[in-house]
Amino acid sequence: MVNGPTDAWVQSAAARIAARAGAQLEALVAVSSPSGDVEGAEAAVAVATDALPAGATVERLACSSPGHARDLCARVAGEGSGRALLLGHLDTVVAHGAHRGLERDGARLVGSGAIDMKGGVALALGVLRELADRPDRFAEVALLLVTDEEWRTGPLAHVERFAGFDACLCFEAGEHTADGDDAVIVKRKAAGTLHVRARGRAAHSGAAPDRGRSALLALAEVARRVDAGSDPGGADRLTAVPTVLHSGEAFNVVPADGELTCDLRADRLDAFQPVLASIPAELDEVALEARLVRSWPGMDARAATAELLPAAAQRLGRPLVGAERGGASDASHMASAIALTIDGLGPRGGAAHSPDEWLCADSLEPRAQVALAVLAQLLEPARPPSRGCPR
Repeated sequence: MVNGPTDAWVQSAAARIAARAGAQLEALVAVSSPSGDVEGAEAAVAVATDALPAGATVERLACSSPGHARDLCARVAGEGSGRALLLGHLDTVVAHGAHRGLERDGARLVGSGAIDMKGGVALALGVLRELADRPDRFAEVALLLVTDEEWRTGPLAHVERFAGFDACLCFEAGEHTADGDDAVIVKRKAAGTLHVRARGRAAHSGAAPDRGRSALLALAEVARRVDAGSDPGGADRLTAVPTVLHSGEAFNVVPADGELTCDLRADRLDAFQPVLASIPAELDEVALEARLVRSWPGMDARAATAELLPAAAQRLGRPLVGAERGGASDASHMASAIALTIDGLGPRGGAAHSPDEWLCADSLEPRAQVALAVLAQLLEPARPPSRGCPR
């Protein structure tokens, strides 16, 4: 059990970050920036750019998804050794019509994208500013803020650009353990989105239902088969969950077309293949076309962080635990090139992707301490081995 004083720099820097984070979060949340909306993304990029440290080199990178605003990359050069990437996203899932600016509700800061993940962006910006004042501690620190994380279907285009970095820290929402200890995410499942298209034959549902071939019934059977393939207790911990079904246009017509969407999660991407194989090309003369429209890798940094986290906990002065999360994140993409990838460094909150999304205001400073303690340990200059006392 770690219980001691917090590293002096970690404590003072986190206090400075928290002092500015509220205003920066309010400015970021004030911008409605659903994925794919270029104007909203550009406004969010402008807010983030204004909060960068002086001397940061700014570059706009082509987004991984067509039709999106260019991503923001800011780099700070140092005089030491070690390179770290801070990672986040500026897009949300909330449409303009449902957007909510930031409001305080007791200890909660409520607003669209507050926890997923503009609160994390505010912390990442603060961390970059603090590191910029200590250039002797690193060779380079980069901040990458993408505009398409919530709806991207393909791979993250920037992975190879940062492949030589020593570490990646992603600022998705943070969490506590059941015992109340700070946790960061070191393991995530692979994620896939399965889309099934059905094409049957329409017919009058009252006069000649037997002449129709129902896409709805075929998709209902596919949904049953997908659900039956779920095996959360198995070796790959596969979950296969039908989530959205659209079929039919009129109450008195056998539906000829339809679409089914399912969410797949497992420790390995290959674990999704048996689910796809369970879907035939045809059911009761209804043609079926099944494909993965989104496929994100998993990440497992438990071994890479086994020594780092206890050492960072000593700087933090309290326990720091590596945890697992089922949701997908860009950290999973980066982990394929940067073994030491840690996620969940953002503030704590809840109700992500909903109108009531919130962030715990009191978590901003302690979660900034977590990120700074991890980075301080990562970027600690190597000490020469002791040669003992001269004889």
